[in-house]
Amino acid sequence: MNGRKDQHDHGSPGRTEPTLGNLDNLDGPAPKSQADDGLPKFTQDADLRRGGGSPRPPVRRPKRRGWLVPVVLLIVIGVGTSLWIGQDKLRGLVPNTELDGILGRAETALQQGPLDGNDGTSARELFEAARALQPDNDRARDGLRNVGQAEIAQADAALQAGKLDEADQALVSARELLGGGSDVDRLTQAIAAARSHGVPTDSLVEQAQQAFDAGKLDGDDGAGPLYRRVLTADPNNAVAKHGLDKVGDAMAVQVHKALDAGDRTTASTLVDHLAVLLPNYAELPELRAALVQVGQQDNGALTDAIKQGQDALRDGRIVGDGNDTALAHFKAALAIDPDNADAKAGLGQVAQALIVQANAAIDHGDSAHARQLLDQATAIAPHSADLAAARGRLGEGRRSNASQVANDVAGDVAADNGDNLQHPPMTPQQSAELARIVQRADAAASRGNLMLPPGDSAYDLYRQALAMDGNNDAARRGLEALPGLALNQFNQALSSGNLPAAGNRLADLSDLSPGNTNQGELRLRLAGAWMDQAEQELQNGDRASAAQALDSARKLAPNNPRLASLMARLQSGG
Repeated sequence: MNGRKDQHDHGSPGRTEPTLGNLDNLDGPAPKSQADDGLPKFTQDADLRRGGGSPRPPVRRPKRRGWLVPVVLLIVIGVGTSLWIGQDKLRGLVPNTELDGILGRAETALQQGPLDGNDGTSARELFEAARALQPDNDRARDGLRNVGQAEIAQADAALQAGKLDEADQALVSARELLGGGSDVDRLTQAIAAARSHGVPTDSLVEQAQQAFDAGKLDGDDGAGPLYRRVLTADPNNAVAKHGLDKVGDAMAVQVHKALDAGDRTTASTLVDHLAVLLPNYAELPELRAALVQVGQQDNGALTDAIKQGQDALRDGRIVGDGNDTALAHFKAALAIDPDNADAKAGLGQVAQALIVQANAAIDHGDSAHARQLLDQATAIAPHSADLAAARGRLGEGRRSNASQVANDVAGDVAADNGDNLQHPPMTPQQSAELARIVQRADAAASRGNLMLPPGDSAYDLYRQALAMDGNNDAARRGLEALPGLALNQFNQALSSGNLPAAGNRLADLSDLSPGNTNQGELRLRLAGAWMDQAEQELQNGDRASAAQALDSARKLAPNNPRLASLMARLQSGG
């Protein structure tokens, strides 16, 4: 026996006989082959080394991870902030069945046709409907641009086939969608040249000279456009160049005569036409400076007239006899400056005040007085949405044969007494037709057909619905919402660079809500966008397109200082 209890012997658990072990390894670690000395393995507790009692079991201390808490908080805050900032993008990721359906039909129409139309099935109408639902939708915006390019292709094909009217129609749509560009300019010149093809230039020169001798300088059959047609077909025709210069001199003489006679409106119109016909005419800057000088002289009287008109509005002197009514003062302001936005807005406010009074009269059952007020408002703002809604309330719409006969017998007695004739209930067929008309009006509004085309515009369709039922809430709400819709579509067109469409929506807003005081600011924004485009065209060397853009800007903000600077660059060829 070696004096050591076998470790597998369970007879005496817990006791081990002492032994000294291998004394040869006292001076250092044993070689690897000698590492096992046969003794039991144990670890001495620190308390035993200090002379303490029995050893304590080892305690596992958790590793410190306090830094994780702030890191997790930062991550949570960052993710939350990103979600908040990008919520619109995330919302755009949510499937929109209606929008996707419209876009799908639009893309199919883009590939298969039709590209444009008025029945709500064309690619352009469907993409515009999608833009109305989600103004920042990339598919809709790109789709409209692709429609414009497709219209360019159709115009090219029609031109090659000799179908000039079809080419013109496609070119108009392309210009509206693309806002101009090199392809639009190329096709414009090509179509003009094609129209002149086959007409001898000598014959055109003779017609132009005859028009000049007759004093017809502008217009389709005027000397200026005829000389232009010659130059389109033969750019180096010296006779046409000289004739066009003569037309410019004659129009400049007419401008001076109009200014001497105090007719600033005619002078301004002539200058605008001259700028389109001859954008590089040498005397244009002087003529514009003369217009500005006359305008400055009129500014004092104009400001006074507008102020007096506003004072009369506040005092309740809206219309009536004499020259001290709001209507009279605003008309005087427009006589000085027919394009003054403040004076136009003032007239719109006069019309709005009359409509408010008419609605009050309707509420009190005084139909005759209400009709009189609405007739006065119609003379000022015939396309006002509020005016159309008020006429619907008045019941100027559907009448049965029986009620019409009663009208004929009673004459004006019922109107004088303020009695409203009661309309018979609508038949199911009439109700269904009314619902279809309102649906068509809603679709036209979403496409941007607010005032045009006549009869199929949202404005006309809502009025048609109200003529059938003056109390139809859907038609009245749709009609009253048109000004706000025109404003939204103006902003969308302006942000996408479709300036012609923005101009159309601004004109719609002017008709629908003539008293809107924000229209002056909207005109300035659109004028600024046209000037931006003109500056870009000047940088590209396209002076003809720059001249057209500046002409559009001038109609909106004729006294803008930046306009004068750009005109100087255009004149100098810079």
